[in-house]
Amino acid sequence: MAGAETEKSSQAKPAHHRWSYLNGEFVEAQSASLPITTQAFNYGTAVFEGIRGYQSSADGKVNIFRLDDHLARLSQSASLLLIHDLPKLEAFRELVLTLLKRNEASGDCYIRPIAYKRNLLPGSGFGVKLSGVSNGLTVNSLSMGAYVKQDGISCTISSWRRVADNSIPARAKITGSYVNSALAMEAAQIGGHDDAIMLNNLGYVAEATTSNVFIVKNQTLITPPITAHILEGITRDTVIAIASHVLGLKVVERDILPSELLTADECFLTGTGVEISPVFRIDHHPLRSMEPQSISLTIRDLYKKIVRGELDAFSHWLTCVC
Repeated sequence: MAGAETEKSSQAKPAHHRWSYLNGEFVEAQSASLPITTQAFNYGTAVFEGIRGYQSSADGKVNIFRLDDHLARLSQSASLLLIHDLPKLEAFRELVLTLLKRNEASGDCYIRPIAYKRNLLPGSGFGVKLSGVSNGLTVNSLSMGAYVKQDGISCTISSWRRVADNSIPARAKITGSYVNSALAMEAAQIGGHDDAIMLNNLGYVAEATTSNVFIVKNQTLITPPITAHILEGITRDTVIAIASHVLGLKVVERDILPSELLTADECFLTGTGVEISPVFRIDHHPLRSMEPQSISLTIRDLYKKIVRGELDAFSHWLTCVC
């Protein structure tokens, strides 16, 4: 029995693929390395994306979900760090597809491109800066299925506040800013919760540690606006489209106070990593997110069908690794 449990645990761990892309060439992931003097390592000056590929229900091929949208957001994030030399969209898309083909990706997977500040250019003085620093690009991939509990999660309202947009741009996935999320997540898990929901500097709900937040109140879907210091989530946008165009639900983007969060009918988190994660409890307040026929579960089921190519109306969001 112990051996079987060990084997199951081993299978559940993400497995990195053999090849990665590093600054113009494909190299074996285990030997890919950066100098300790790399600016991004020292100062957190890098941006990244998390992108998922899913095995198609129809033909077993891998489809990358909303690849172009992720690459466009990466370029937007990179521009804030004065990284302007990323590949154009078509070339970047081909780079990712080539990497997955080289790795013979055959199931659900995860792709992580990182654009980063590399080394001081000649004549550039030492210090924390963005100009006068060269840029780098790396992409790696790994096999990964769902890693968040599928029977619902519990959350706490964190005492750590979401970093304000006028401190670190909220709509950019900047590596250094994720210490904010790590502190909130660590405190939540020590307290017996699965994740933390963070408030912004005005006291309104912002987002969870790595995901956007939705609540359901009286059959209306409510989510914080982009002005609430949140990442403009691609999965968030997907959920709004599902709710509006498939389910005919009213979707409202507005500020949410913590008391409204606690008294909601349902709540769920959205993100590329967590996918659609219903929340059954916030602190000691139970929610109905995991009840049969809940809006949370309905949206989660539709999302699963979309990413596996089962709904033709959303096939334009899928890029085949063919």
